[in-house]
Amino acid sequence: MPGLTDIEAAAVAHCGSTDWMPGRVTSWSLINSGSRNLDGLAKMAAELAELFGELPGKMRLREPAPVEAMMPDGTLAPVSHGRNLHVAVRPKAPIQLLFTGHMDTVFGSDHWFQDVTLDDDIIRGPGVADMKGGLSVMHAALLAVEHVGVPNLGYEVVINSDEEVGSSGSAPLIAAAARGKVAALTYEPSTLPDGTLAGARPGSGNFSIRIEGRSAHAGRNPDEGRNAVLAAADLALRLAELKRPGLTVNPAKIDGGGPNNVVPDKAVLRVNMRPQTPEDQARAEAELDEAIASVSVKHDVRMHRQGGFGRPPKPIDPRAKALLELVKRSGADLGQEIGWRDTGGVCDGNNIAACGVPVVDTMGARGGAIHSDQEYLIVESLQERAQLSALTILRLANGEAMAL
Repeated sequence: MPGLTDIEAAAVAHCGSTDWMPGRVTSWSLINSGSRNLDGLAKMAAELAELFGELPGKMRLREPAPVEAMMPDGTLAPVSHGRNLHVAVRPKAPIQLLFTGHMDTVFGSDHWFQDVTLDDDIIRGPGVADMKGGLSVMHAALLAVEHVGVPNLGYEVVINSDEEVGSSGSAPLIAAAARGKVAALTYEPSTLPDGTLAGARPGSGNFSIRIEGRSAHAGRNPDEGRNAVLAAADLALRLAELKRPGLTVNPAKIDGGGPNNVVPDKAVLRVNMRPQTPEDQARAEAELDEAIASVSVKHDVRMHRQGGFGRPPKPIDPRAKALLELVKRSGADLGQEIGWRDTGGVCDGNNIAACGVPVVDTMGARGGAIHSDQEYLIVESLQERAQLSALTILRLANGEAMAL
């Protein structure tokens, strides 16, 4: 192709011999790896370990960090996650990159959507785009880079098992792998079926607030009770009023209550907050704490907050824009028109950007209807995106990273 060096052309050509990719995506998607299906995740991890073990580095399956969640009764209990694949290649090379993806899907083992169909143009099935197609793209691109040989390039690969539920068990591993990296590529599917990349993303915080009141008879002595459900409802309404440009707030669920003749003494409020910028996040967190304190006093109850902003906001700073521009130029040299736009979703790209590393987090396959029983992947995009990744990686390795 015009504009490519011999090494770049060889890597792109290597990605062209990937007729196996649709079959691999199909077989992987037949493995149910819902975020809570530990057996399915273990099977998927074993498949990935065999494949990514082909890379010339140290491959390990890493245990997740311990995580607790608040139960409906307000107690904290451990939550299990699957192991995370981690590969380190040439850790002493002068240019270091990070590549991330996830093996889990939103479709549990009890979900009816388990079948995969494949024709010449489209694969339909659970996780085909989000993101078993992306994992195949990542693997093909890295094999192409290794095929041409880039000794000055080192990298780490992290494929986690809990992205769809917030990456709480893998966040420390991702943060450690991001340290010292020039740039990162994450293999979420494109924002639109035409291949549009994600630009800025908001942050996301999930909170569970336990309310402890006082039980009493609803007829004989209601004034001696302290109604935890009423306090939870009051807090939910106050938090909903915080919504403004730069912040969305979704009080999602209240657990608690009991018989009509008993003043409820326990409740749990679940709420999601999505700030656009780090400043919006700091303000939202302060307002959340102020609302909790105010409602606690008003209703004479105790409250305990659990959770946090697991996905920090991901604005587009100059280094992130430079990386997007590099991907765009690489696409143009391959005859692919690449653009980007801001999106409302979150992913591990948020966490990587918060580590100070520029990231393009939608380098995976083109497709659509993700998280639904209509999910699909466009077959030709597997080769296209593998070529785009390989070329981008080589250009980062050959000095264009310095512009970042």
